[in-house]
Amino acid sequence: MSTETTETSATSESVASNHYDAIIIGAGAAGMYELLLLRRRGVRARILEAGSGVGGTWYWNRYPGARLHSESHSYQYFFDKELLDSWDWSELFAGQPELERYFNTVADKHDLKKDIEFDTTVESLEFDETTNDWTVRTDGGKVFTAHVIISATGPLSAPIYPAVPGREIFQGESYHTARWPDKEVDFRGKRVVVIGTGSTGVQLIPKVAREVAHLTVMMRTPNWVIPLNNRPIDKAEMEDIRSRYDELHEYLQGTFGGFIHDPEKKPTTEYTAEELRERFETAWEGPGFAKWFGLPYDILSDEAANKVYCDFIAEKIRERVKDPAIAEMLTPRHPFGAKPVECESAGYAGDGYGYYEVFNQDNVELVSVADDPITEVVSGGIRTGSRYFEADIIIYATGFEAFVGSLNNIDVTGVGGQKLRDRWADGPVTLLGLAVSGFPNFFMVGGPHGKGGHGNSTRCAEGPLEWIADLTAKITNEGIARVEADAEAEARWTEHVNESGNNALVAKAKSYLFGDNVPGRKRAYVAYLGALPEFVSRLEEIKSKDYEGFVITS
Repeated sequence: MSTETTETSATSESVASNHYDAIIIGAGAAGMYELLLLRRRGVRARILEAGSGVGGTWYWNRYPGARLHSESHSYQYFFDKELLDSWDWSELFAGQPELERYFNTVADKHDLKKDIEFDTTVESLEFDETTNDWTVRTDGGKVFTAHVIISATGPLSAPIYPAVPGREIFQGESYHTARWPDKEVDFRGKRVVVIGTGSTGVQLIPKVAREVAHLTVMMRTPNWVIPLNNRPIDKAEMEDIRSRYDELHEYLQGTFGGFIHDPEKKPTTEYTAEELRERFETAWEGPGFAKWFGLPYDILSDEAANKVYCDFIAEKIRERVKDPAIAEMLTPRHPFGAKPVECESAGYAGDGYGYYEVFNQDNVELVSVADDPITEVVSGGIRTGSRYFEADIIIYATGFEAFVGSLNNIDVTGVGGQKLRDRWADGPVTLLGLAVSGFPNFFMVGGPHGKGGHGNSTRCAEGPLEWIADLTAKITNEGIARVEADAEAEARWTEHVNESGNNALVAKAKSYLFGDNVPGRKRAYVAYLGALPEFVSRLEEIKSKDYEGFVITS
């Protein structure tokens, strides 16, 4: 046999071995569950994962202080009774190390890793109109084909940096919170600059402040910060929680956002001023989002009611920050909840004092880069319009290109050579946040216009993942050539999503919910404000009507 023939044969075998019914992008909570669901339906699937391990968010975000904002037992999987009976959560709000252990335990128990290609970044997806399959190219040169692509890249997985020159010439250490190294970073005696006071900044800053010689916090826009009130879970409480798992799971699927806390139907107008103050104080001492989603419903829909609650929290800030000018800088001007609310995890298990107390330290300086913008990063630190800040370490807590970023980073080519990033240049268009017209056999979870933008991500992903698995099995078993969103149905859904966001309090601020945290991005709503039960019911109704709103080509 000639060399040419041998090479051709080897290539053919390689292509054949790299063909799957479905390829899933991402081995986070959603991707792992989808793999298991497809296996159970007899669909041959493989996950391509950029990292070296499972867990998604909880693999990448290793920064000091990283932890859940949802109660641990509300965030976990509910499909495995053996695991529910054996896994003990140590804290009400688990930290990153415990969450990474949990997802590795799930992956090992169900032998998921054998079907995961680690250290593999997807660079391009191209739909073949002849075979109706997708060609997947990766950074390592591997090529895969699959009839169905399922993106489970997560809503907050594409980190962004300040749009200023010079980051590459900085001579000290620099880190993004979303790409934290798998090693301890020594802050002792260092001059540290943290850029950003969003969720990761709020969690990290109190940890860093305890060790540094000097800390500069560069803030663009202050946000509302509430106490997480974390605590340990002892054996007796864990057993009580475990005894109610069936009831808990059913309850979570019926709440607005899949959280333990659900808006109270009684409005603020039915409270006296004294009663309302007492209601706020009780919530303030409660866990996590009791202070966000667990209050009277009109706080999140009516500006007057919202203002009363904002005044309450502003008073808390003034009580904790000694310098009135700093307290004023830290007090937001937008309604509570217009931006996703941040949680400080202080006062338990080494978390130390709270976020606001950091700014009482003599060695901590708060700088408003809205008033004095960063102009460049230089070898020894950072320059703003009027000042120079020396630094040994720079930490970028500058957030993400939410919902669309991970897919925009992949060169996705659909029917007729159209690019997904071009279709979304003026804002995303989707049907139910699951599919896009002109991109057949391509489904998303954690992308734009799905329920996860305003909810407990695992609970919000559960129904859509099961729906996608059922449809993928139907496509595979019935030999269906193509399934894609109908353009008219897509337009109606996108209009509905935009109306829900643009007419709500979330529209009163710039945030990743509208993509305007990314320099140069056109403002467009990328999440979805509907209730979780209604969203899942809509999916089930569509399925019962032979996938109404989708074009199916046999």
